Amino acid sequence: MSSFENRFRKYAIPNLTLFLIIGYAVGYLMQLINASFLDFLALDPYKILHGQIWRVFTWLIIPPPSSNFIFVLLMLWCCYSIGNALERTWGTYRYNVFIITGILLTVVASFLSLGWMYLTYGAEQVEVYEAMSNMQLGNVWYAFSTYYINVSIYMAFAMTYPNTTVMIYFLLPVKMKWMGLLDLGYMVYLMAMGSGFTRFAVGAALLNCLIFYLMNIRGISIAPQQIKRKMEFKQDIRKASSVTKHKCAICGKTELSDPGLQFRFCSKCNGNYEYCSNHLFSHTHIK
Repeated sequence: MSSFENRFRKYAIPNLTLFLIIGYAVGYLMQLINASFLDFLALDPYKILHGQIWRVFTWLIIPPPSSNFIFVLLMLWCCYSIGNALERTWGTYRYNVFIITGILLTVVASFLSLGWMYLTYGAEQVEVYEAMSNMQLGNVWYAFSTYYINVSIYMAFAMTYPNTTVMIYFLLPVKMKWMGLLDLGYMVYLMAMGSGFTRFAVGAALLNCLIFYLMNIRGISIAPQQIKRKMEFKQDIRKASSVTKHKCAICGKTELSDPGLQFRFCSKCNGNYEYCSNHLFSHTHIK
């Protein structure tokens, strides 16, 4: 356990997935009452920089788009089941880190996309686009929703339980590794064909999965202290492997310097003197 985990694990939120589901329920209720109200909650970095700080948090309750109530219930149930399974497997702290990292990366990606807009279109066009987006084009900042975080949860579950079989629509059995590859293919497709906003949002989710894969599946630690210990351990192993077992008392050759040689002790020499096959019968015996 790292010192960072030991210090902050007490602040981890148990059953975090349930809180996400409750947030979705509130978001769906707002959508039914007045869908335009969600525009005041979206992760819009332009408006955040102009004082609407609440958007840093409120975008989390904007639910994934869907007009099918049955599909919504099925999606929420799958999200809750998979999230709980991951929390039991990883532990509350690591599951919290995975979710919070995905959230932070999404927020950072939204600000990066705003910077991309300024560099591509200029400040005046960004202001015009921001003013027109809600009225005519819909809120483009809905691209930065928890939808891609949910997809990253499914991908993480597939990496953790690749051979687990799930029933698609309760009928078709499919292993999670194929579902994970399907999700990955879909994300790559969005990166290639989606808008600039979508690419930033998808990139944040994929980066979160990559960090998870490196730190958990591959067991790579990015803590400097652990990296130093691993390097020292490899150096010790390398030194131990360089110690020779055989050395000729005449020429000094070893099994490492010349693997083709054979070595034998001489029974006529006083002491433990070992010779290679070239000098075993030609040396002067030591008395």
